[in-house]
Amino acid sequence: MTKAESVKEAVQKLVESPKRKFVETIELAVNLQNVDLNKPQNRLDEDVVLPNAFKKEIKLAIFSKGELALKAERAGAFPIPPEEVARMGKDKKASRKMVNSYDFFAAESSIMPLIGKNLGPVLGPRGKMPTPISQDADISAMLGRLQKTVKMKSKDKSTFHIPVGKRDMKTEEIIENTEAVIKKLEGKLERGMQNVKSIYIKTSMGKPVRIA
Repeated sequence: MTKAESVKEAVQKLVESPKRKFVETIELAVNLQNVDLNKPQNRLDEDVVLPNAFKKEIKLAIFSKGELALKAERAGAFPIPPEEVARMGKDKKASRKMVNSYDFFAAESSIMPLIGKNLGPVLGPRGKMPTPISQDADISAMLGRLQKTVKMKSKDKSTFHIPVGKRDMKTEEIIENTEAVIKKLEGKLERGMQNVKSIYIKTSMGKPVRIA
């Protein structure tokens, strides 16, 4: 068995390893144990807001109209008018294309029932149901938070991966992000780290280093 390193030691090994011709993503490979993932209630499906952003661009679509749609556009989000919802609900190809075009969705609270009825079957399985927001929502702040958000999702598999940064980040930022994910993971498991068989950290093309 590979010797476990502290998070700091493991990240230091990664940043000192040979660099590639592109900026590699750094991710955790988590292997759970003694968790029955055949039961949907035991599966992990969590958003983790990291201390440090590493995503260069986030595509946020907002089902909105009027002033909120204008605010969304000014902030760099993509407004989708409510009248498009019913149309896309009847066109499965168009709805799938729309869902795959954006990373996150939000919607005026009043539009949520319409979205659930028409687009729920497409958005739900992809983990992209919109976050309800009000007319006075701060879209710029929402985009900033989403740039720091990663998905921790096990589905029915005991092994899954979570991105924590990029190779060109500061070492301390990678360490902080890694520790934040592990803390969130521990808090969501019934028996904490006793439900974790192993955690490895690795770059896209590099060798994994065990940290738990």
